[in-house]
Amino acid sequence: MIDEIDLKILTIVQSNARVPNTEIAKSVGMAPSAVLERLRKLEAAGIVKGYAAQLDPRQVRHGLAAFVFVRTDDRVGEARAGKALAEIPEIQEVHHVAGEDCFLVKVRVADTTHLAEILREKIGRIRSVKSTRTTIVLETVKESTILPLTAVRKEKKKRGE
Repeated sequence: MIDEIDLKILTIVQSNARVPNTEIAKSVGMAPSAVLERLRKLEAAGIVKGYAAQLDPRQVRHGLAAFVFVRTDDRVGEARAGKALAEIPEIQEVHHVAGEDCFLVKVRVADTTHLAEILREKIGRIRSVKSTRTTIVLETVKESTILPLTAVRKEKKKRGE
């Protein structure tokens, strides 16, 4: 299970995955080799899924974000449309949702012309897609991949650990 030191390590790594082990070790009061061992265990357990550079979308011609609700005629439990959506490079996220729509996807493109092309040429060509509703992002106030680990701490406290 995850202990308090693991939580501290995860908090540091989430904020900056490039922090050297020696710096993490100082922060948590351990040897760098012990921190490396813990990180490897967290990776092996699938808690740490990977490390990635975060690019500024505007700098790489993907400054327009949009959320697209996708309705399909797939039968319950079928994953064909979701898998097809996930294969489109401009789609960053694919969420199977409850409600009238089947999927909510996050798209990053250069401009509205590029968005129209994705909707028409890629999403629209998926055989089971019946309709889409698109919301264009005007301004992003917050976008983060950092998960608050307070719920894990509360659960541990509740169990008396």
